[in-house]
Amino acid sequence: MSDIKNRETLGTRLGFLLLSAGCAIGLGNVWRFPYIAGIYGGASFVLIYLVFLIILGLPVMLTEFAIGRASRRGVARAFKELEPQGKKWHIYGNFAIVGNYLLMMFYTVVAGWFLKYFYQMSSGQLSGMTSEQIAATFKATTDDPRTLIFWMALVIIIGFGACFLGLKKGVERITKIMMSALFVIMIGLAVYSGFLPGASSGYKWYLMPDFGNAMKDGIWPLLYAAMGQAFFTLSLGIGSMEIFGSYIGKDYSLTGESLRVIGLDTFVAIFSGLIIFPACFAFGVEPSSGPGLVFLSLPNVFNSMGAIPGRIFGTLFFLFMSFAALSTVIAVFENIVAFPMDKWNWSRKKSVAVNFVLVTILSIPCALGMNVWKTVRILGLSIDGFEDFLVSQNLLPIGSLIFILFCSWKYGWGWDKFIAEVNTGKGVKFPNNKAIKFYIKFIAPIIITAVFIAGYIDLFGKK
Repeated sequence: MSDIKNRETLGTRLGFLLLSAGCAIGLGNVWRFPYIAGIYGGASFVLIYLVFLIILGLPVMLTEFAIGRASRRGVARAFKELEPQGKKWHIYGNFAIVGNYLLMMFYTVVAGWFLKYFYQMSSGQLSGMTSEQIAATFKATTDDPRTLIFWMALVIIIGFGACFLGLKKGVERITKIMMSALFVIMIGLAVYSGFLPGASSGYKWYLMPDFGNAMKDGIWPLLYAAMGQAFFTLSLGIGSMEIFGSYIGKDYSLTGESLRVIGLDTFVAIFSGLIIFPACFAFGVEPSSGPGLVFLSLPNVFNSMGAIPGRIFGTLFFLFMSFAALSTVIAVFENIVAFPMDKWNWSRKKSVAVNFVLVTILSIPCALGMNVWKTVRILGLSIDGFEDFLVSQNLLPIGSLIFILFCSWKYGWGWDKFIAEVNTGKGVKFPNNKAIKFYIKFIAPIIITAVFIAGYIDLFGKK
């Protein structure tokens, strides 16, 4: 791996698109997006989220893909390959990989919920339950540390197992299958939810903005929640996308590829809301009920279909939601595995083995923080909430800021080299004019910094 010419590459363009989309599409879409939207007023949040997705998500994704493709390295050495002599941008590579570990420390636990619900739905354990029984089942899941650790460990085994098989035979092939199946089942379920009694109220709440309600706690919480979600759902700022840029050729422009990835990601996020919120209003589930939203509302939808159809459709749903979660796990694990391969020339097998042990140990506190360590608070947050806070409102925006500055300032890689890399290949070209350059160089960093600071002001202002 020390020779760039011997670096592993993806087999197909479709593999790159689905793998990059798979990294973006996951719990950020099918779990986090619906409940964050529920907390911040539905359609009002969605509109602001979409704005951030375009004005910040797209530029940052372009910088990650460009740095990866130009350097042919993961985040461990990418900045070192491209930075001017004597500069220290490469130091951030270590912080970026910490972000990947932190993300997986709570992500693997929540991904385990989906695997558990797939098992329970397929075995008929959830069939015929009332709304109250469904809620009690979810509480029982989070209250049992052994259950959480078991399913968390299974997620980690599957994720690193795919990485162990290699880039093409494992990561790319498995992700292509999972993502293709995911799109089909989501469309079908969204259509079904539309025919539930009370679905129209869910659509109205989800699609009709009410900024007065959304900003009841002020504008800043809404803004930094939307920005944090835009970064979280695209896995931006910690090199999770950068690694896949390093695995592709220069046949297609990066703007077109980024728009396709963002489009797929947005499709799944929006459709998740079209499934979940009509179900909430149909079965009396509070849209702002938090992280358990998908587990409280959807089992009721499946039970409403009748015993056999509901069991079949529910099994498929939680299977493909597991696919969505696992696609992100596999993609981020690939970044984690590639880090020591790039930095210290480890073999893939050694990196997988060491990181398997490390990620398993690091993920246990989150599982325990939901039950036996429930009283532990860090800055007033639970363990999983604090880990989410570190990633979503710290490392992702700070990392995104570093990627943008590195690609736009002459003290980094520089605008000319960045734009040349982005526009190499066939397809949509990124505008190269003074207005766009000024926005990327000055305005976007100011927006990220302002909302980042506001997040801290809001957090400590509650003390």
